[in-house]
Amino acid sequence: RPDVLEETAAAIGPAASALPVDVRDADAVAGARAEVLERHGRLDGLVLAAGANTPRRRWADQDIATFHDVVATNLGAVATVLDAALPDLRRSAGVVVVVSSVAGWAHRDSAGVAYSASKTAVGSLVRSLNAEEARHGVRACHLCPGDVATDFLDLRPEVPDAAARARMLTPDDVAAAIQHVLDAPPHVRVDELVITPAG
Repeated sequence: RPDVLEETAAAIGPAASALPVDVRDADAVAGARAEVLERHGRLDGLVLAAGANTPRRRWADQDIATFHDVVATNLGAVATVLDAALPDLRRSAGVVVVVSSVAGWAHRDSAGVAYSASKTAVGSLVRSLNAEEARHGVRACHLCPGDVATDFLDLRPEVPDAAARARMLTPDDVAAAIQHVLDAPPHVRVDELVITPAG
């Protein structure tokens, strides 16, 4: 979402660049990679947080075309971005944080068929990246947050009210977990990190 990206970049300051891109589109991703390298000269890390779901998420009511769209965003796009960035990550011994879901760590029926399947598969993708690319110093984390109070919740069949959201993780909680992984020294790899609301 360009407006949210611009707002985030403005909060970070002049060193930040906002590059809206459809992460499912390999050509668009390649163009964004080239622009990042042109502006900044290198790529040290990735935080992959694009995600999709649908209110119609059960076998009884899902639409198969929407199923494929959710999987394309939650799994296919992660692979697409990693494939484009991997040469740069090898050069920098970079860190990758894939923001997945607690549904990718343990099955949550309420998360839906496509979402659960895609997030579970993301865990395997991260494990394969660590197994194959550790020799280049590349480290990847499968970050699995529980319920986070964002507008993503509006996609649920039953949208949580304000009281329910007040008990959830905040975006800042997730950001702190991401920063923890990015700040780990080179000899430390956080393979998987699960964070959930305490209440």
